[in-house]
Amino acid sequence: MTGRNAREVTVVPNGPVLVEGPVTLTTEDGETHTSDRFVVAVCACRRSKRYPFCDTSHRKRVRSDDSPARHDDSR
Repeated sequence: MTGRNAREVTVVPNGPVLVEGPVTLTTEDGETHTSDRFVVAVCACRRSKRYPFCDTSHRKRVRSDDSPARHDDSR
């Protein structure tokens, strides 16, 4: 996609999804959240107290093995 509606999205390994703003996010319950920041960190781990926005809670997660095969996000 190109043009004025194109947005850059960066997936940070073990971190948030960075989206070029401004953005409007709609969560699975239908609630709408907006941010006018130039880059918005969207929570990918669902641990954020500010979900759907990242509050760096992913940094507190401790894993004994960080390999993708052992990664379990069902908790």
